[in-house]
Amino acid sequence: MKAKSHKNQPQAALRIVVVAPDLVVEDPSDDHARNQAERSRALRIGLLESGFNLIATLPADVFLADRIHQLQPDLIIVDAESEARDALEHVVFATRDARRPIVLFTDDNDTTHVRDAVAVGVSAYIVDGLSSTRIRPILDVAMARFDYEERLRFERDDARSALQERTVVDRAKALLMERQGLSEKEAFTKLRKIAMDKGLKLSDIAQRTLDMADLLS
Repeated sequence: MKAKSHKNQPQAALRIVVVAPDLVVEDPSDDHARNQAERSRALRIGLLESGFNLIATLPADVFLADRIHQLQPDLIIVDAESEARDALEHVVFATRDARRPIVLFTDDNDTTHVRDAVAVGVSAYIVDGLSSTRIRPILDVAMARFDYEERLRFERDDARSALQERTVVDRAKALLMERQGLSEKEAFTKLRKIAMDKGLKLSDIAQRTLDMADLLS
């Protein structure tokens, strides 16, 4: 799958989904619930004031993956406090097939989970960072880091795939050399000709050769 590049895309055009608890405070005396609601409201207001396209606010539940798939956001913000780990688990599960930048905003000063959060794909872990003036630079850095890491990941995957293909071709050449008495050059030429005639990759023909040899052995 080709990486989804965000370079040269106007930041104001970014489609953002916020994953956060419900803003409704059922008990006015619940200071924690009121503070959480105020934080979430401040984040959303800051996004809108900064010109971002806030397309939805979603709860971190079992339906999150389907909703994210439908909305196709460019970036996901997790607004969480003590339930940050649970919220992250839902978001990571929801983005496992289509990776996206994830930014975690939290007031929880316990940063023992930062390493784990970064390991599962969080591009930015922000503690007490809801000032509207900080939102744009934070998201800019998160997008840049995500693009960089995606480029490294795809380069690594391409290199690994190329190595695997070379290994398969080498094994097929060795098989032809052993069973048909061909030189290495002749074995390679034969594999390449079959691949060209059938319009297939050389590694695919090599793998078919190995598979057929296994069947006939």
